Amino acid sequence: MASLRRSLISVHRILNSSRSFAAATSSQAPFRTQYRWVSGFSPIANNNTQSLDIDLSNEESKRRLFNRLLYRSKQRGFLELDLVLGKWVEKHIHSMDEDGVKALVHVLDLENPDLWKWLTGQEQPPEAVKINPVFTSMHDKVMNNLNSYAAPETRATPGQPWVRGWDDIKKGPGGPIAGNQ
Repeated sequence: MASLRRSLISVHRILNSSRSFAAATSSQAPFRTQYRWVSGFSPIANNNTQSLDIDLSNEESKRRLFNRLLYRSKQRGFLELDLVLGKWVEKHIHSMDEDGVKALVHVLDLENPDLWKWLTGQEQPPEAVKINPVFTSMHDKVMNNLNSYAAPETRATPGQPWVRGWDDIKKGPGGPIAGNQ
């Protein structure tokens, strides 16, 4: 019975402390990402967002920043983007200036499904993303690879679903498949 009482007291303390924590944090500064950067494209961004703190003055801070961005580009959890972004960042990051790094951070802050659709031309990106020089360069690279190595009939028409429905597959391009009428 004593252990039940101690458990209930512990739960009560936890609940009270989490309520006070929630009240304290709601009045504080806006949420920041793991790297203390919030992109202008991010849904959590607002008008109070501070500019990115990028220090390229010494080699150590530059190395840390580049490693962090390279890791973020290769470990997104979306295999296609891991490959596309990782290769692009690996090739271009050492030649970037501060504005280029900021543009890269904005691209890395975009959501995976949207970024993939925009890079592959399945959907039109918002104007704010279109004018990003890093996004434009990545988009050109992806579209060049698609045009060079993938047949146009294997790609989605912009604005259309990427995977066709079963009825479309049964019909095929020239009519119904034999035996499936």
